[in-house]
Amino acid sequence: MKIGMMSFAHMHANSYADSLMQIPGVDIAAIFDEDQERGREVASKYNTTHYNEQSEFLKLDMDAVIICSENSRHKEMVINAANAKKHILCEKPIATNVEDAQEMIQVCEENEVILQVAYPVRFSSPIQQLKEMVDQGEFGEILAFHTTNRGQNPGGWFIDKEQSGGGAVLDHTVHMVDIMRWLLNEEVIEVHARVDSYFHQVEIDDAGLLTLEFSNGVIASHDASWSRFTEYPMWGDVTIEVIGTKQTVKVDAFAEHLRVFSSNSKSLEYQFFGNDMDFGLILDFIECVKEGRAPSITGIDGLKSMEVALTAYQSSKLNKSIKL
Repeated sequence: MKIGMMSFAHMHANSYADSLMQIPGVDIAAIFDEDQERGREVASKYNTTHYNEQSEFLKLDMDAVIICSENSRHKEMVINAANAKKHILCEKPIATNVEDAQEMIQVCEENEVILQVAYPVRFSSPIQQLKEMVDQGEFGEILAFHTTNRGQNPGGWFIDKEQSGGGAVLDHTVHMVDIMRWLLNEEVIEVHARVDSYFHQVEIDDAGLLTLEFSNGVIASHDASWSRFTEYPMWGDVTIEVIGTKQTVKVDAFAEHLRVFSSNSKSLEYQFFGNDMDFGLILDFIECVKEGRAPSITGIDGLKSMEVALTAYQSSKLNKSIKL
């Protein structure tokens, strides 16, 4: 199978490419990146060819592409790849507005190509164990969730609203909304949020607190931020607490780590040794393409989680709850 990489603007591109290299029978056919220096560098690293023209890249004999561009360019690249009959894995968020996401989904359906959205947290072993517990009824009736996704400010185009579509709230809400939707099989119907910039001197949001209500009455709180400073022992966290009538369980996707003390720039570092959720995501996408089956994480999943994050901005601006 031949897979093309479209842009290394997002840091996850390197992890996805590393994952492709580990799968037997899969080759990185080529890399498209308009940043010539970056494109040549990663093409050399992965022993493949760099293209700086999107149209020439998409003429290649490839089964699928993985898109890791700036958020604002997801629509353009997804539509072009779909029209070129390539299956697609698109980095999250799927787009920067609902209309673009809907058009992307429609074009992929018309071209009969897979559109999968990159939510690797679904492939975390602790999160998958939690899903099994929910499906087996071990919580009784689920009453509420409390989730967090707090990390470091990535800088660059992430703090340019025209390119990112939003700051920490968009970046760190979609993952956990996706997990809650996956656990419940229900949609968010109301959002109340407070969003602002608290930790950095930037014009874009770097934190937000969201309160959500699902269609079955479950309530949830979500803490999204870029609040982790550079010297923090690890990048950040992904946690979820499930409160049920039978029991309450809290899961930390990055709890499996060693604490390492040294005299380096960071006196304390957390070294993660759990399963590689990025590899799980890429392997699942490859299997979807091979088997011709619907993706585990669909364009609709990407749309619904993005919609919640965008509604949080509206709620905070108007200082009121917003119904979806």
